[in-house]
Amino acid sequence: MTPDSPRKDDRLGVGEMALRSGLAVSTLHFYEQRGLIRSERNAGNQRRYRRSVLRRLAVIKVAQRMGIGLAEIAAALAVLPDGREPTKADWRRMSSVWATALDERIRTLTQLRTQLDGCIGCGCLSLKACPLRNDGDKLSGEGPGPHFE
Repeated sequence: MTPDSPRKDDRLGVGEMALRSGLAVSTLHFYEQRGLIRSERNAGNQRRYRRSVLRRLAVIKVAQRMGIGLAEIAAALAVLPDGREPTKADWRRMSSVWATALDERIRTLTQLRTQLDGCIGCGCLSLKACPLRNDGDKLSGEGPGPHFE
């Protein structure tokens, strides 16, 4: 059966879903275990995915490419009613939240890069003074060792 041939229903087997999504079968199983996607079982107990799961997989792949973790992706998808597939409006909402997080990550990485440039000449990586090793240490003025019991 070719991908464009007519089907009795809109469900795809795990192999066909893997082929169409570009993901490994093991990845599909993993996503299903994590609640990111759902399948149904046929009479032979084989997984069958609705074609619309391809949209959900596309969202997952793009979000991961942006550096969003699976827990965040799962949380965003969990708010969709009845586990439905994301719409264009859903994507706009999710990507807006993720864009804010990405902007913060970019700002942090840019600051880290700037600090790294200063550290190259020093090379000390001092636990007392290095902002890369001891960023924001509030208790350094209290001396070495533990400060809480």
